[in-house]
Amino acid sequence: MKDFISVSPLKILEQSSRRGLGPGNLGVLIARAGVGKTACLIHIALDRIFRGEKLIHVSLEEGPEKVTAYYNVIYYDLLKALNLPDDDEYRMRIDRNRMILAYLNQSFELDRLEANLKNLAERLDFRPNTIIIDGLDFEKAGRDMLEGLRKTGRAFGADIWLSALSHRHITETNERGIPHPIAGLDDLLSIVIQLVPEPTGVFLRLLKDHDNSGNPDISVKLDPNTFLAMD
Repeated sequence: MKDFISVSPLKILEQSSRRGLGPGNLGVLIARAGVGKTACLIHIALDRIFRGEKLIHVSLEEGPEKVTAYYNVIYYDLLKALNLPDDDEYRMRIDRNRMILAYLNQSFELDRLEANLKNLAERLDFRPNTIIIDGLDFEKAGRDMLEGLRKTGRAFGADIWLSALSHRHITETNERGIPHPIAGLDDLLSIVIQLVPEPTGVFLRLLKDHDNSGNPDISVKLDPNTFLAMD
């Protein structure tokens, strides 16, 4: 999948200061409901997997079966975009290098996550390079949760990507252009990417790039159906 980056939403990070997130750091994809946060997180996951890295996908809203089905849809879209045949090796790589954990009905806690990470490391020798957390409620999570996640990422040597839900009726941003509900937490976030729906497609905009403010000239246009990068 060497051509994956040509259609990956992560193309936006090719122009960032460090070209990536880094272990112990938090990155956030923020958008309104239904714009494509989960799809973009799965594209991040597939990028990591096809680079030979290990990944844990944490879902707070959907069970493992539904998450797996979503991966399959995006996997086939990716094969079609790259004009590649389905290959058992690709499927095996996904199965070997990805774990899905679900914490439904507001059951997500840092202690539970860390216990599961330790069990996976000790029993299965599975140590993730990246952890994806989809569905965290930033309006309730607070600073303690994010600080805890950063410590967990550092302890396990993983970077952590999260999704955040913004709202159409709340348009205020902080002085750095970061929108609600992460405006008061962005000092804990290394990368912030906003998904913006427009009539011609969905655009990714880099709002924060580590210690730098976002560059308005850095954006990637996504196909609104597959959320793959368009030329």
